[in-house]
Parts: sequence; structure tokens; C-alpha cells
Amino acid sequence: MKLEGIHHVSSITGDAQANVDFYAGVLGLRMVKKTVNQDDPTVYHLFYGDDAGSPGFDLTFFEYPGAAPGRAGQGMIHRIVLRVGSEAALDFWEQRLGNGKRSPGSLEFSDPEGLGLELRVVGTSDAPLTASHPEIPAKFAMQGFEEVRAYTYDPERSRELLESALGFERDGSSAWVAKGSHRGGRYVYDHAPSELGFPGAGTVHHVAWASLDDEQVAWRGRVIEAGAHPTPVIDRFWFKSVYFREPSGVLFEIATMGPGFAVDEDPEHLGERLVLPPRFEDLREQLEATLTPIHVPAAATRR
Repeated sequence: MKLEGIHHVSSITGDAQANVDFYAGVLGLRMVKKTVNQDDPTVYHLFYGDDAGSPGFDLTFFEYPGAAPGRAGQGMIHRIVLRVGSEAALDFWEQRLGNGKRSPGSLEFSDPEGLGLELRVVGTSDAPLTASHPEIPAKFAMQGFEEVRAYTYDPERSRELLESALGFERDGSSAWVAKGSHRGGRYVYDHAPSELGFPGAGTVHHVAWASLDDEQVAWRGRVIEAGAHPTPVIDRFWFKSVYFREPSGVLFEIATMGPGFAVDEDPEHLGERLVLPPRFEDLREQLEATLTPIHVPAAATRR
């Protein structure tokens, strides 16, 4: 039983339209679901990813309008690393973004709210998960998650849960790999800064690891045996979720691979309208009046 790498990473934004402009317009990702935060349906939950909305490349954002900037610190993820296929791809993105820290095989940059991102040239047997965008040649497109990097003072605190309960394989002094039969993803610690971290716009809320649908309950049991305190299984309609904090403080989720985003939308038209899980459908009129209108940049809709 193995986890299939990173399912999605969820972060916080204070400006949904600026978020759409950057992730769909500049980075060229497809908006694959426009919905609401199921724990607070008065705010958006926006999902970006590849053309199919596949687990393994879902960047998601909760919008809290006007949220003050946060800062990553101990027990928080501070960088999301995405795969590209070549140094030429990094050349393209360095020019398109107009900023960033370039090194061999890597380009580090931030989104407009300060969320740490990195593009890295990665050789892998995993299928590339790419989004189509008229301004981005397919050979330069991002290909899915490679890793998330978190801050901690002591990586050893988390080792037993990561290895014994979650089946991660150690890959260096402070890095682990979750590798299933289809995909893999890395979890890496960096030494925490002395400044305290706090949530806000431009910070990561949680990272979700992908489980085969029929194995999630077993994963939950293993997490309990390791001494963590997971939630019950929560039905998010497009997948099912279990949440818990790993010993360093990062919020983990184990999310099922299915049923997926096409269960309630035509795959050709994902993310084009506000979609609500059935239990929130009776709130549609209220929510459509409350949520800030947003639109996907025209270039990003011509696929």
C-alpha cells in the first residue's frame, strides 16, 4: 500500500481575481473547478491544474477577500515545487515571469502575494500533467508536482509517522518520497527561521497526499496507530478527505483519487461556472450574490 504522491496543495489568497489572472493567465493552468470552501461556503475554493484536472497537479486556493499577507514559519510549507522538462523550459519561464532566482535546473519565484514557487527540471517516469495555453508551448508547460518544502526545527520528530505510518521513503537527511504505482512526490524540510510564521494571503493551508479510493480508511487507521489524530472521512464530493497534523505541525490530508472533477461537469467545460456540492445547492442564490464575480483571462479559455 503506497500513497500516489501529492494530490493537491491548498493555499490562501486575499484577491480571487488577481489569483486567477496569475495562475490561469500567467502560469497557464486550467481552472478546473470554481466552487466554495465547504467549511465556510461564503468564500471561494478555486482549483487549477492540468487539462483533465488530475490528482497530482491541483493547486487550490481559498479566497478570504482582503486577507492580510501571511508569513511561513515553523510547521508551515514555504515552497511548492513544480516539474518542467528542460532547461529551455526554464529559459521560457524566466522570460515570461520577468523575475525569479535562476540556478542550474531551477527557477525560484513567488506569486503576487508572496507564495513561494519553484520550477525544476525533473527526470521522471511519471506521466506529465500539462495544461494547454495558446501563449505557452506544450514542450515548456509545467508537468505536475515534484515536492513541497516545509519549515521545522527538528525533522526527526516526524520521521516515524512519515516512514512507518505513511510509507514515505527517506531520500536524504531531511527529505522523503511518497511513490506509488503511478506517481510520486517529495516532502522536504528546511530549517525554520527564527521569525514566527502566521497564516494569511500567500501561505499554504495544507498539502494532500493521494490515496487509491479503497485504501483511504486503511491509511487513516495507520495514522491513528502512529499516534496522530485524524478527522473522520469527509466527503468532499469530488474526492474524500482525512486531515491531521504531522508532528512538525504541517496540516496533512489524505485524499482519494476519485471520483474526480468530471463527475458533475462536462470535461470540456470544467471551471467555467460556479459548481456547488449538492448539499450547498439550496444556497446558490445567496452565494452568487455574496461571492466576488471573477473571470478567467480570455487567452486561458481558448484551448
